[in-house]
Amino acid sequence: MASLSFSTLLKTRDYLHKYNLCSVLYTHGFVNRSFRARLSKRNFCTRFRGARHVLTKQTEPQNYASVMYASSSSSEDITKGLWTVYNETKKKTEDSIPAICKNSVNPDTIFANNEMSLGDIEIYGFDYDYTLAFYSNQLHTLIFNIARDLLIAEHNYPEGLRDYEYVPDFAVRGLHYDVQKALLMKIDAFHYIQLGTVYRGLHPVPDEEVIAMYDGIHVPLENMSDFYGKSSHGHTLKQFMDIFSLPEMTLLSCVNDFFMRHNIDYEPVHLYKDVKVNVPRLDTSVYCYKPGFFNDRRKPFRRVTETGVLLWDRIHKLEKGQIYKQGNLYEFLRLTGWRGSKVLYFGDHIYSDLADLTLRHGWRTGAIIPELRQEIKIMNTEQYVHMMSWVQALTGLIETMQVHRDPASQAVVQEWVRERDNMRSQSKEIFNSQFGSLFRTYHNPTYFSRRLSRFADIYMPSISCLLNYDFQHTFFPRRTPLQHEAPFWPNIRPADGRLDQD
Repeated sequence: MASLSFSTLLKTRDYLHKYNLCSVLYTHGFVNRSFRARLSKRNFCTRFRGARHVLTKQTEPQNYASVMYASSSSSEDITKGLWTVYNETKKKTEDSIPAICKNSVNPDTIFANNEMSLGDIEIYGFDYDYTLAFYSNQLHTLIFNIARDLLIAEHNYPEGLRDYEYVPDFAVRGLHYDVQKALLMKIDAFHYIQLGTVYRGLHPVPDEEVIAMYDGIHVPLENMSDFYGKSSHGHTLKQFMDIFSLPEMTLLSCVNDFFMRHNIDYEPVHLYKDVKVNVPRLDTSVYCYKPGFFNDRRKPFRRVTETGVLLWDRIHKLEKGQIYKQGNLYEFLRLTGWRGSKVLYFGDHIYSDLADLTLRHGWRTGAIIPELRQEIKIMNTEQYVHMMSWVQALTGLIETMQVHRDPASQAVVQEWVRERDNMRSQSKEIFNSQFGSLFRTYHNPTYFSRRLSRFADIYMPSISCLLNYDFQHTFFPRRTPLQHEAPFWPNIRPADGRLDQD
């Protein structure tokens, strides 16, 4: 069997299960004339012959004389035919798993959203927190405890809150918090709430209640947070993009949980503001005046003496060995003569570190996503590969067979839908029991992923990943097929540069 990259197999998988379905359907004769015509028009068998040739060299399944055309079969025959197609598709999917598992993703890879060559970069810049400096897990526990005790000591919150401890694996980055409804949730790139990830306090809110509160699951643009993820100017949802916000989300959930369990009437807006004020801000963005430094043209630089005195003389150039304060990015670029496209800046905060630099100034940007390493390790497991492969194949089975509207067929299809829903819930829990992956809401990208792909040219779990590349390396984004495109271009394995054949 030819070796395929993990990415190629994942891209081809959606088309593969359609080929498998086509093969089984034609062999078994389980299609009526109109459906056969639609399949022929799409030309699935020809279109996916290449993928099938690489992924499996099995002989065609034998013809089962007992399977009849759907248009003339009894309910028992239809049901039997559907399950035959199901079993054949599942077998072919499982046969592809070993090849996928052999081509795992390297967690130390730098991933590209936009083509960029390090050979064009003259200046490298770095944020500090969670870019150059990482902290132990005890820091978040400390932040949680300090903020909790401040709520009790300075805002007269109940003493019973001391019974709550920090839960490290409760929340994930990128979640939204409805300030007025006191709900923590995950939203996808299309502004849809992922049902099953809406929490009031420490407990999930039933899907029916969520749909009733929001009149569906779509969140209008005017209710979303502003450009920097903040809740202001009438916006009701605040997005938590900062790694330091994990204890903040957990504390909000714990206090909400306490109030609900004790039937205490409270104003959610006041709670949100009190927690926000009392969570210790260790992020140096506060002291670097980001994002104001990137946008405000008014403040000039001031030189600082060794004793900390700010001098009043005009700055005509930035001298090596001197310390400067205030200023703004426009003045900084003028004094240094640097052009935006020659600068590569790394940071962990998608908004305050990267957004303005790439949109307003044309800097190249690199996002540091520490959570990426663990997510890749999970994705490389056989359990995850098996689950996702079958979810994709089963989705194609449902999509193809839904055209049969007779009760017997629909009963089988609905059973498949329930199986798919169960597997998608299991896949979510593999990453985080409450909210799932940082990057996915089931099949859609998360709102976090959308902003990451827009504001970061490259992204990686750690700045140390740069050590794997020389300074002339060009990062190329993987050409992911659009929904109307077939993935028939070759793909190069990052590990050894071997050419894969689709």
